[in-house]
Amino acid sequence: MNRVRLLVLNAALGPLDYRVPEGTVVKPGSVVRAPLGPREVIGIVWDEGRLEAASVPDNKLRPILGILPVPPLTDELRRLVEWTADYYCAAPASVARMVLSSGGALKGPATMTEYRLTGTMPDRMTAQREQALERLEGEQATLRELAAIAEVSEGVLRGLANMGALEAVAVDCDRPFPRAEPDHAVPALNPEQQAAADRFSEAITNGGFAPFLLDGVTGSGKTEVYFEAIATALKEGRQVLVLLPEIALTEAFLKRFEARFGAAPVTWHSSLKSTERRRAWRAIASGEAQVVVGARSALFLPYARLGLIVVDEAHEVSFKQDDGVRYNARDVAVMRGRFAGIPVILASATPALESLQMADSGVYEKIELAARYGGAQLPDIAVLDLRADPPPRGRWLAPKLVEQLELRAERGEQSLLFLNRRGYAPLTLCRHCGYRFQCPNCSAWLVEHRFSQRLACHHCGHETPPPPACPECGTEDCLVACGPGVERIADEVAELMPKARVAVATSDTLNTPERAAEFIALAEARQIDVIVGTQLVTKGFHFPELTLVGVVDADLGLEGGDLRAAERTYQQIAQVAGRAGRGAKPGEVLIQTRHPEAPVITALAAGDRDAFYTAEAEARREAGAPPFGRWAAIIVSSEDEAEARDAARAIGGKRPELADIAILGPAPAPLALLRGRYRYRLLVNARRTAQVQDVIRQWLGGFDLPRSVRVSVDIDPYSFV
Repeated sequence: MNRVRLLVLNAALGPLDYRVPEGTVVKPGSVVRAPLGPREVIGIVWDEGRLEAASVPDNKLRPILGILPVPPLTDELRRLVEWTADYYCAAPASVARMVLSSGGALKGPATMTEYRLTGTMPDRMTAQREQALERLEGEQATLRELAAIAEVSEGVLRGLANMGALEAVAVDCDRPFPRAEPDHAVPALNPEQQAAADRFSEAITNGGFAPFLLDGVTGSGKTEVYFEAIATALKEGRQVLVLLPEIALTEAFLKRFEARFGAAPVTWHSSLKSTERRRAWRAIASGEAQVVVGARSALFLPYARLGLIVVDEAHEVSFKQDDGVRYNARDVAVMRGRFAGIPVILASATPALESLQMADSGVYEKIELAARYGGAQLPDIAVLDLRADPPPRGRWLAPKLVEQLELRAERGEQSLLFLNRRGYAPLTLCRHCGYRFQCPNCSAWLVEHRFSQRLACHHCGHETPPPPACPECGTEDCLVACGPGVERIADEVAELMPKARVAVATSDTLNTPERAAEFIALAEARQIDVIVGTQLVTKGFHFPELTLVGVVDADLGLEGGDLRAAERTYQQIAQVAGRAGRGAKPGEVLIQTRHPEAPVITALAAGDRDAFYTAEAEARREAGAPPFGRWAAIIVSSEDEAEARDAARAIGGKRPELADIAILGPAPAPLALLRGRYRYRLLVNARRTAQVQDVIRQWLGGFDLPRSVRVSVDIDPYSFV
């Protein structure tokens, strides 16, 4: 009799044992169908002895139902699932769900129906039919996709199909992607870039695990350098994964990639349609997909011949998953490289302190690009003390910054204003009674968005239109916007410079790759004079005519309880400053602050990154904070406040007493109510040598809490709200 252990995709069940029918051959990594009660579930055949399961006699085992037509998951991917689950205190099934993230891909080869114009004109023409025929010239896609392109209803297109103007075409769902050519458009690198590219190529050719930190100033050509590493991997017949922190960056990156390699890479992110996810997943699993560019979830895809991983903007906080499996894609990428025995490149102009420490200790090999490409100079940075030179009452831009904006507009140059706060204003209140608009589901204020005429919570997504009168006292026309968001800054620029073409760049306005591409095209065509944006504009954009960057509120990131606040603030401002002067014209950065003496601000003004990191590292060392100590957060939540509080106190009352671990709390979370759940937090601070995960698992494993109480663990947390 042959039995196998399956990792089924249900975290509540854990691994289960099944019988293999006679004549059926399975091996570790095979994806199978199996019965579970009256249902059928998907499971992964796991290595013997690596996952614990309840002991079941052989005669009670049910047989698996069949093997799905996909390649077995590789040994290195199974080890990655185990490591991620163990390190981040997550269920292995929750990690495995990210691997099998396209249900359609598991069903085997398939065809789909697309439509295209036939050239036949319909008997009766309407305005919508005429619009469809005009816009769909040369297009072939599903009816839904064509309707979106033509901006007409699907009914209009069905009518055209019935009249013979559109014809159905059967398409292979797994049709090949265009092939990238490593020698399509080889760039001329400067000696510093060439030396870095040669080192990466050598590591790929030699094989073996090799983690690199590519530390280059903004505009130094880091992308061109790791493109050469990608070219080497392609020549070796290996697959490449490039992780980007934001979907909005994808379109700009795709254009650069296609110009270099003659074909676009395969993309993977949350905006893909199910058919696109299916096609990409199967191409990756078969090895047909050469280069994959994606968000953090692309890290868990089943690559057949992975040869290189690149994490671009590796310092970015968005690589950290905030719910579900709370993993950091930067660190998991390094571990996947280790299990696969391949090079990993972490690229950044402002590396995380943890990455710099790994480089200093010799774990990562550090490759530096100290100068901008093509002779471009780093921008001059000046600090505007808002206490000495405040904006006029009711405005947010200091006179000197306004003067420089006007000067750039006269020269035909572009400017960028950075404020990491979406919407028009962070708080709306009644001037008559003082009522403040708060989210009913979260302990957070509703943010006014005037562009879309809504009050919105940025934590749970709750929205409501602004009322004509105060809901508390009934007074009409009494609502006041307090503080600035990017929309308010854009309004101020429009008032001061009526002829300026202003664009707002946030996750609200650039919420799809298409919108991001449209924004980039307008900026590159110099049809935008002033960009007003959030942290989204700090990443990857290259506009040669952009010569002025204004940081509206440099103190904003230093507020609150974020223990990495100084590092994050430095990274954001340094990155947005790096958008200035990337072409032939010199750039200038003006930083508005009320605390010019703050170490972060003085380091930015002096351009002394090393001094800042040295001081920050010393402060972290004294506090026992990462990378010199370890953090873990335990979040207890319930829809009932008393239940959450009592559970948190019970957990805190049985905290382990260990010499190398300190446990703080429980205390109400700064965001005490989130999505209708009351939250309490405990913070674990441990020495590097402590076995934090084992301690937490043993500590939390002995509680019998109500089913409505959730306890989640966040290893190496980035959010403290």
